[in-house]
Formats: sequence, C-alpha cells, structure tokens
Amino acid sequence: MADEQGVAPDQSAAGEPPRANIIAQYVKDLSFENPNSPGVYQANETPKIDVQFNIGSDAAGEGVWEVILKMDVSAKLEKGTAFHVELTYAGLFALSNVPDEQREAFLLVEAPRLLFPFARRVLADAVRDGNFPPLMLEPIDFAALYMQQKAQMAQGGPDNVDIDSQIGQA
Repeated sequence: MADEQGVAPDQSAAGEPPRANIIAQYVKDLSFENPNSPGVYQANETPKIDVQFNIGSDAAGEGVWEVILKMDVSAKLEKGTAFHVELTYAGLFALSNVPDEQREAFLLVEAPRLLFPFARRVLADAVRDGNFPPLMLEPIDFAALYMQQKAQMAQGGPDNVDIDSQIGQA
C-alpha cells in the first residue's frame, strides 16, 4: 500500500529499499576450561553435552546494532566436567530504511542466522584445541525460536525480547 506520496511503506521518500549490511563480526569473549585434565583423557565414557544460548541486540550508534550470540557448552562425565566453553560472538549490522516493526525480527532472527556458522566454527575449534572431537552444533531455527518467544510474551510471559534456549545432547 502506498502512502500519500505514492511511496511503498518499505521504502524511504528517496525510493531506497530496506538495507542491512554486516560491518564486522568478531569474538567478543571466549573461555575454554578443561578442569579435570589429564584424567579426563583416560575416561571411556561419552560425555553428556549441554548447550545453552542467548541472543540479544543493542543499538551501537545511529543505524547500527550489535547482535550478540552467547553460547555456553558443558560436557559432563560421571566423575566431573570434561570441558566447559563460553563463547560470545557478535556482529555489527548497519540497517537503513528498515521499518521499526521489522527491525526486531531482523536482529533476532536473520542476524543470528548469519552469525551462527562462524560462531559454531569458533566453538568447534576451541573444543578440538582442547583435544576433544570437534563439537559441530546442528543448525538452529532462529525464526521458530523467535515466534515461540513472541507467543510466550503474548500469553503474559516475561517481557524480554532476547531468545533463550537450551539444547541437551546425550
């Protein structure tokens, strides 16, 4: 639908379509702990893997947002922790002509989808460098998680736009 000037609502008065550019992506924080070495390398059991992640975004300047993907991974054995990794991976995104009602979905769905493969590689390399098999996380459906979070908020759940989830792998 066009406004009074004949411009579609997803375009500026100058006729520019919505644009999103990745300015940078980077490891903001990385921690790898191997608290039970060297004994952990002699264990003959498969660890139980617990993966938790959180997605958030903050304005970083005019038209620029930082999107943060936090991943917390623990591998537990019967006798203790095999390893624990905490990764905060971020990206700076420049958005222009993106309507307010679409900005949140972009920042919490599309931006994390773009960042995730790189964060997954950093995580896998850290685990491999700790002398464990690389941990290759399955792709995450950020759109489904976003819709689930929105549904929870509509039902009176927490007034929080960050997506929190836990993935348990045996």
